[in-house]
Amino acid sequence: MAQVTVTIDGKAYRMACEEGQEGHLEELATRFDQYVGHLKSQFGEIGDLRLTVMAGIMVMDELSELNRRLKSLEAEVDTLKRTRDSAQSDNAKAEEVLATALSEVTAQIQSIVAKVNAPPAKPAA
Repeated sequence: MAQVTVTIDGKAYRMACEEGQEGHLEELATRFDQYVGHLKSQFGEIGDLRLTVMAGIMVMDELSELNRRLKSLEAEVDTLKRTRDSAQSDNAKAEEVLATALSEVTAQIQSIVAKVNAPPAKPAA
């Protein structure tokens, strides 16, 4: 386990994390410190624990909103996929109908060509 020292509200905290995750942990701590700093500038010195709880609730509120948006986007993607699948199925059916119609027209044209190219009938004597 790697060790990282992060600073929240001017206080250093030693944290453990997986190897290679040090930068990520430092970035998370910096972002959380911004929440604490924002709250401190709005409410002043109201106690470390209270500031930390309020910052945590703010983060959870943002996370909740992002989860709501994610679910909405996932539902939209599912709808789009179903619409696409339906359109592809309709397109395949239309192609089948068109292919059948083309085959019938081709047969009719070949029949007409055969009649046109047939030797003329001899007149009756």
